Amino acid sequence: MRARLRKQRSVDPAPTAVYTEMGSDRGSVVAVAINEEEEEEDEEMWKVKLGSFDGAVRKVNDASEEIMLLWGLQQPTFSNPNAFVNQSALSLHLDACGHSLSILQSPSSLMSPGVTGAVMWDSGIVLGKFLEHAVDSGRLHLQGKRAIELGSGCGLVGCIAALLGAHVVLTDLPDRLRLLRKNVDTNLRLGAMRGSAMVKELTWGEDPDLEVLEPLAEYVLGSDVIYSEAAVGDLLATLGELCGMHTTVFLAGELRNDEVLEYFLEAAMQDFLVGRVEQMDWHLDYRSQRVVIYVLTKKVNE
Repeated sequence: MRARLRKQRSVDPAPTAVYTEMGSDRGSVVAVAINEEEEEEDEEMWKVKLGSFDGAVRKVNDASEEIMLLWGLQQPTFSNPNAFVNQSALSLHLDACGHSLSILQSPSSLMSPGVTGAVMWDSGIVLGKFLEHAVDSGRLHLQGKRAIELGSGCGLVGCIAALLGAHVVLTDLPDRLRLLRKNVDTNLRLGAMRGSAMVKELTWGEDPDLEVLEPLAEYVLGSDVIYSEAAVGDLLATLGELCGMHTTVFLAGELRNDEVLEYFLEAAMQDFLVGRVEQMDWHLDYRSQRVVIYVLTKKVNE
């Protein structure tokens, strides 16, 4: 008995229609192929270029949808935390930019409520190695650019940015600066870096010092800076102060609390365009289902 035919929409620009036989194996294969091509087309619609990162990012238009995608696809709760760090060790060793970095930690500080910047977290490792990979692949240019790192903690990300040629201001709260300065002095000796580095105090939500604020930075960096709803307002206020229309922000964070991240994204999208860097653009050896990297740029005032 002759099978009934059904007309399907063709994804080919040519006017030839595509027909598949209902119930046939060949028809199923064609239908699956068409669905896959449609999904690829939909995915391409979400990809944009933001700021000075010469790579496509997935634009975030809806915070709740972004959260569902991240927790549904990456399933961070099933991945082991601290894949790249040992928070009980007094130092962390990492090869980056042709140098062997030794980052001092203070594990005992984790016993103090609210103190998390005295040890390294996976998001800092991932962001630092992402910057190195992006520069090596020609998708990012830090040489001679001014960069500010927020919540520098142990200072790894800022150190890597300086080694890549940026003039970096590493910032944190007053009681975090001693360890930060020690790591900068240890790993960024004169002649060892292509850029420069200085350490400055910065409390989010307060007016930055002129040395931090001027001139406006081409890049703002931060890892694990999205950790509580209470801090989001001050963080975004500081980003608003530090960013001009030509500033590119890179923020990396660990996927721990979906409500906090959704709250941040909703608030950030009021003044910034937000895109997520796909893991295929990260350093091959430093990818984690528990970490996300976002690119932000200021919206143009209409």
